[in-house]
Amino acid sequence: MTDVRPHPFSLGDEIATLTFLRDRSPTTPAEETAGTFRRLSGYRDGGVFVGHWAGSSEWERHPVGDEIVLVVDGATTIFFLTDGGEEPAQLRPGELVVVPQGTWHRFETPDRVQLLSVTPQPTDHAVDRPT
Repeated sequence: MTDVRPHPFSLGDEIATLTFLRDRSPTTPAEETAGTFRRLSGYRDGGVFVGHWAGSSEWERHPVGDEIVLVVDGATTIFFLTDGGEEPAQLRPGELVVVPQGTWHRFETPDRVQLLSVTPQPTDHAVDRPT
């Protein structure tokens, strides 16, 4: 038997260690995002992450599972790519959304957001809107 001891996390403490990325864009180089995101733990085939930024993200999707996104502080709008186009969902503190497996999505965050995600891997990324 393996001696596994769960490790509790304080979201506030973990997010306080992050570097705020003020002007995130779909083309922000990885070296500029250093410290903006942090993996807290592995989880199934992915991990539990926190992030702190303002701006907009690239498109992404997760082909092997659903993703959970929870806003801890601030606000963001997540856009889902559907047959009807881009469908927005606004998220405020304490609100979460489950992004269905394989669904392309992106974030627009005018001011700032602190969030937690449970994200399966691998993740596909696209700067331009996928077709």
